[in-house]
Amino acid sequence: MKLLLLLTLMLCGIYAASAASHSLKYFYTAVTAGIDFPEFTTVGLVDDEPFTYYDSNIRRETPKTEWIKENVGADYWDRNTQTSLGAQQSFKANIGIAMQRFNQTQGVHTYQKMYGCEWDDETGATGGFRQYGYDGKDFLTYDMTTWRFIAPVQQAFITAQKVNHNPALLENMKQYLTQECVEWLKKYVSYGRSALERTVAPKVSLLQKDSPSPGLTCHVTGFYPRGVMVTWQRNGEDLDEDVELGEMLPNGDGTFQTRSHLRVKPEDWKSQEYTCTVQHKSLEQDIVVSIENGSSPPMGVIIGCVLGALILILAVIGVVIWKKRSSGYKTTNTSDTSSEGSDQPAVKA
Repeated sequence: MKLLLLLTLMLCGIYAASAASHSLKYFYTAVTAGIDFPEFTTVGLVDDEPFTYYDSNIRRETPKTEWIKENVGADYWDRNTQTSLGAQQSFKANIGIAMQRFNQTQGVHTYQKMYGCEWDDETGATGGFRQYGYDGKDFLTYDMTTWRFIAPVQQAFITAQKVNHNPALLENMKQYLTQECVEWLKKYVSYGRSALERTVAPKVSLLQKDSPSPGLTCHVTGFYPRGVMVTWQRNGEDLDEDVELGEMLPNGDGTFQTRSHLRVKPEDWKSQEYTCTVQHKSLEQDIVVSIENGSSPPMGVIIGCVLGALILILAVIGVVIWKKRSSGYKTTNTSDTSSEGSDQPAVKA
């Protein structure tokens, strides 16, 4: 369960793009046998919202949004199901090879891939990414400036060397990341624009905590899109220190929640005025909450958040659990790169 919780938090921690920027991302995850979850999963996201899902138990690519169901036919699901079935076999072999590289013979291990692309519909700028991880750490990264793979750990050197000596494979990845992926992203945005570009205003509550970590917590929930800014003020002056930002988490209704904690002693918040300010695309004016007008979040919101996280686990197990988050992730339909560099083309539309 710790693994799944971490996967959930990592997905929710993906940073939101600007209003004009859209992204298409795919996450593949293989897990060693022995736990009560699928050994292989994939999840596709447009603008960080799941729209397709596959796992080794159902063995079928399935839609997660109405807009994708309404705009693609059976051939789309058949094609992507075959892609996932092929990747499932490749990843099963890869996780075994990675365990050998790290001299491991047992335990729960994960081998993951993240790829996708981004497109700014105002400037036309595009970008792509492809990255692999093993047990929560970077394993292999595709450099979009040199069009070659970089191995951040010694165990991945063999793989990097092998794929970097395969010009046809490298060219295929480049073409996919710079062209095919972006074309599909534009299609998806046109299919789901009304849903992807909707706005829902946040609800904000301010909670007081005396121990064990005394301070104030600004709880923000029920908003869409996920991009939100939460700041603190003392007597009207902005505060940058002693602030802990929480993860971005899903609610069960397609909206998001987050929190920000300010470490401050009770005697200070009782003698001075502390406020929490929330900025969001849906708001004409910022929401400013103080202890006087703040309140605790209703139990229904808390329950909804927990249920939302549990529901998303099924679509989230494919998230890359890198401790070091790379910036500028981008791709969609390329060929896979296994531990041995023997991947066959296996990317999704």
